[in-house]
Amino acid sequence: MTKYRYDLPQRRGGLFLTDGGMETTLIFHHGIELPHFAAFVLLDSEAGRRQLKQYYESYLAIARDHGTGFVLDSPTWRANPDWGAKLGYDAAALRSINIRAIEFLNELRANWERPNMNCVVSGAIGPRGDGYKAGNMDASEAEAYHAAQIGAFAEAGADMVTAYTLTGISEAIGIARAAKAQGIPVVISFTVETDARLVKGETLREAIEAVDRETQNAPEYFLINCAHPTHFERALEAGEAWVKRIHGVRANASAKSHRELDESEVLDCGDPSDLGRRYADLRRAFPGMRILGGCCGTDHRHAAAICEACVAPRALSA
Repeated sequence: MTKYRYDLPQRRGGLFLTDGGMETTLIFHHGIELPHFAAFVLLDSEAGRRQLKQYYESYLAIARDHGTGFVLDSPTWRANPDWGAKLGYDAAALRSINIRAIEFLNELRANWERPNMNCVVSGAIGPRGDGYKAGNMDASEAEAYHAAQIGAFAEAGADMVTAYTLTGISEAIGIARAAKAQGIPVVISFTVETDARLVKGETLREAIEAVDRETQNAPEYFLINCAHPTHFERALEAGEAWVKRIHGVRANASAKSHRELDESEVLDCGDPSDLGRRYADLRRAFPGMRILGGCCGTDHRHAAAICEACVAPRALSA
């Protein structure tokens, strides 16, 4: 049953941690095979659920120890029709796995949430295509395409949905409209190239303003993910209305381009301490950025470094 859908605590203030690069961590650090980069398949076995639980709990412990809230994103980035079909999941199987993903997170929340540690359950949505390439859907097609997954999250009791690694404005608009139609809060997270632009060349400003304009400001807020801070930090302008709509970052560990990462056979974990310092710099310049986590190449070490750089010492001793 939903807990925060009508009053998301991260909108009221305070820092909220997320997990890091789930798929890269499970594959490169734990040796787990994830066909088509799909972590949701782990929910279909006892061993897989145990691996996911251990993964999430490594981050929840960091949030607990640093006195932050936590946004629990489901392992469902690939659980949409096109990717599901490649993995042998039809519409009914996808609906079931998306519902079970939220139930799994609700169980985790029941065990970990504390009065000073709000845990928000979010259904994670990925793009229809590849997270590094441009899609071709218009907004209406995207709304219809993503509606079933969003509906499953809403039915299962998710507090919100978050669409990650979106490379196109139209897909973002469609997702926002689909969530609005089903009465569940939605967050849109764009990924950018090394020049701080989307794959087709739009600026972050153009993307955010277009989504807000075409959806009557439907998203609760926006995030940036799957890009290193050096790729986008200079494109942000303090005091600009569109920048105030960005409430968090889930950056890559590596400063390499998406093409370089896609072609690499080894994981570039970057420098956790440097990433933490960059997050602290972003927080000082843009205090509204309060949802902090990681994407490709990041793990619990990066999350800890982010907390150590961004959480006031007095919070640690509270």
